[in-house]
Amino acid sequence: MDSVLGLLGILVGLGLLIWLAYRGWSVLLLTPLAAMLAAAFAFEPLLANWTQTFMAGAAGFIAQFFPIFLLGALFGKLMEDSGSVQTVAGFIGDKLGPRRGILAVVIAGALVTYGGVSLFVAFFVLVPMATALFRDAGIPRRLMPAAIALGTSTFTMSMLPGSPAVQNAIPMPFFGTTPFAAPGLGVIATVITVLFGLWWLGRVEAAARRRGEGFEAVASGGASAEQAATDPMVRERATVAREFDPAEVQRGAECANRPGVLVAVLPLLVVLAVNLTMTALVLPNLDLGFLAEERFGATTPAAVSGIWSVSVALAAAILVLIALNRRRLADLRASVDAGVNASVLPIVSVASLVGFGTVIAALPAFQLVSDWVLGIQGGPLVSLAVSTNVLAALTGSASGGLTIALEALGATYMALAADLGIDPALMHRVSVIGAGTLDMLPHNGAVVTLLAVCGSTHRESYRDIVMVSIVGALLALAAVIVLGTLFGSF
Repeated sequence: MDSVLGLLGILVGLGLLIWLAYRGWSVLLLTPLAAMLAAAFAFEPLLANWTQTFMAGAAGFIAQFFPIFLLGALFGKLMEDSGSVQTVAGFIGDKLGPRRGILAVVIAGALVTYGGVSLFVAFFVLVPMATALFRDAGIPRRLMPAAIALGTSTFTMSMLPGSPAVQNAIPMPFFGTTPFAAPGLGVIATVITVLFGLWWLGRVEAAARRRGEGFEAVASGGASAEQAATDPMVRERATVAREFDPAEVQRGAECANRPGVLVAVLPLLVVLAVNLTMTALVLPNLDLGFLAEERFGATTPAAVSGIWSVSVALAAAILVLIALNRRRLADLRASVDAGVNASVLPIVSVASLVGFGTVIAALPAFQLVSDWVLGIQGGPLVSLAVSTNVLAALTGSASGGLTIALEALGATYMALAADLGIDPALMHRVSVIGAGTLDMLPHNGAVVTLLAVCGSTHRESYRDIVMVSIVGALLALAAVIVLGTLFGSF
């Protein structure tokens, strides 16, 4: 009876969290209330679960991942205010032209996000570019969100090896992996996602042309962007979904004199090059035995090296960016302030979701959930994919859902990997791709923000977002699981 009540409490708490969060209530308040409600159903001590369990989980997430949130948001803001993102997007748009407008938007979005630019910064820069290209080519505006989502929110976040996205960093401490885990499988997943997404968008565009449907001159991209950046509902959902507070996009001082394309691209290349160098050459050759000392958390090099690699890469890129664009950054302090401030609400929001998950995982009834997940037919790779998918869908956050899943079951999956001879790098890649699929449901903050910035609605554009961001990613995930099962990690 206690287990049934405890399981009911978990479901009620989760349902309350989803319902009120979707209606715009702050997760900073909802998550502890939902956690306490679940604990009350299980007759567990409420205050202890709040101050000792919830706060410990939330604080642990902040302690582990704040450097990436902080540096990622700062890098994205400086790239925007220096005009570098606009230069990269404009260069690709000019080279490919309106006839290949969809491809241009996808490539531009992929380049800037794979280079470390925050997702929401990319949204606000890509929309004016996409608007111009789609208008000139007569492509329906309703396809803009799907084209931007394909380039920014799928393969560059979870599939491409070396991605500096925080979602790619989260499994590293749990599995002792690097940002380049299972590179071959990640590239295969990327190819599947890109080809399927471009095929779908091309098919829909061709059907629209046959019907005589062209570009709809609705609200301008600029007006929509400003409105979205200051909309409290959009902001509340967005800060749970990604690592940049959209309210800071309009702050700082944007440069009117944009850099050349080589100067604009160089900081993006620095992120990738330094990340690879730290991962493959520097950290493996350092004596990190001191990490076993209690004052450093009695940890291991494998648990921190991935975080260090991404953090150093972003920091190096920031220094290069400032050095190359110091005169273009009219008010460096304002840009820096906006960038670092943009990281605070997102990490605290996601940490609150993690705190909720920590309480749930500590309840006795969670054993029933754990047994069900681990008992899913198909082996640990399938159950890992299902658990990250479901939790990302329920929380509306890839990073939150992924962390909750790995906090609760990461050690169990590592033990299964050791027993069955599964490479942890394969578990890393499956978990990240899994978290990046169903997190794109209608209530996801990235979806809500993207639609608002594009001046579109769920009714007009969401079906195409589903096809390129969810269906394509699920096909890629299935391929990775099959290939990983047959051939292992590569």
